[in-house]
Amino acid sequence: MLYLDANATEPLRSAARAAALAAMDASGNPSSIHAAGRAARRILESARDSLAAHFSARPENIVFTSGATEANALAIHALGQNRPQLIGATEHDAVRAAAPSAHHIPVHADGIADLDALAALLAAYPNALVCLMAANNETGVLHDIAAAAALCEDAGALLHVDAAQAAPRAREDWLALGAASIAISGHKAGGPAGAGALILAPAYAERLTPAIRGGGQESGSRGGTPALATIAGMAAAFTEATDWPAIAARRDAIEAHAKSLGAVIAGQGARRLPNTTCLAFPGLRADTQLIALDMAGIAVSAGSACSSGKVAASHVLTAMGFGALAGQAIRVSLPWNAPPDAAQKFNSAYAAIIARALRAAPGASTEAQHAI
Repeated sequence: MLYLDANATEPLRSAARAAALAAMDASGNPSSIHAAGRAARRILESARDSLAAHFSARPENIVFTSGATEANALAIHALGQNRPQLIGATEHDAVRAAAPSAHHIPVHADGIADLDALAALLAAYPNALVCLMAANNETGVLHDIAAAAALCEDAGALLHVDAAQAAPRAREDWLALGAASIAISGHKAGGPAGAGALILAPAYAERLTPAIRGGGQESGSRGGTPALATIAGMAAAFTEATDWPAIAARRDAIEAHAKSLGAVIAGQGARRLPNTTCLAFPGLRADTQLIALDMAGIAVSAGSACSSGKVAASHVLTAMGFGALAGQAIRVSLPWNAPPDAAQKFNSAYAAIIARALRAAPGASTEAQHAI
């Protein structure tokens, strides 16, 4: 199978596998004071130090979680208390669910947050908690976090950044830009699933009220014995380099071919992750495309992979004004190890699917008919 669903989960990296397996051999609990416990604690704190260096943070301001979903929920729970909440209209469902009463920040047609609208919302709710993802999981569109952070600072608001998709692929120093906190995910970087982290700016670490209370782990910020192997694997995953320009070239080849067939590229023209494209084909349902590509041995998805396997119209594309096309789009996200012929294989399968669709509905797209 040609795996092109990296934004759902990246293939496991070799360094992450080795680190996780080594941590599994540590029999102690990191909270125990005997030798085995101290050995486990060293692995845990080594992972914390590694991530702190990678994200220009203080080790003591990193709280390990089960993933970015929990990290986002913890940030909203702790930093959003007694504050109005403003979230991007294209945020991941993890943020939307954790802030169900939030006001939505609209986006432009290219998927980038409308900063004038954010400024107007901040004028009405100056002490808000603002949640804005660094990169959208469906389109790869990158928001202007620096500009959003400046608006928040002027208004006395806090900014939380969901960096689950961006952190492995288009990392910026979001804390230096003014974010109060960022959420990351291990398996989005090529680590094992089951680990994430909330990384806090120094000024906000003291404000963290735990959502999960237990035995005082994570300096009292999050109860529960830490998942040592997955945390070690996550930290190691972020140390491996990837030739993202080469991945971007394969993505661009897919987009050029898809456009020639009549597909619409969501967010084209905006800054985006190097591995992600969202292709909408008029009149061809997303689930039809997914099934056909799966039968051809190619794994892609429609929007987020966090919806119990359901395929529905994308709230992201709906917010971008795509109308009916919101239910006719697939996400192609190339992994760190995408083979050199990934674009060629996808393009061949995609063209065959479009050709079959046009034979079944000849008037669907004259542009695609000419191309095929």
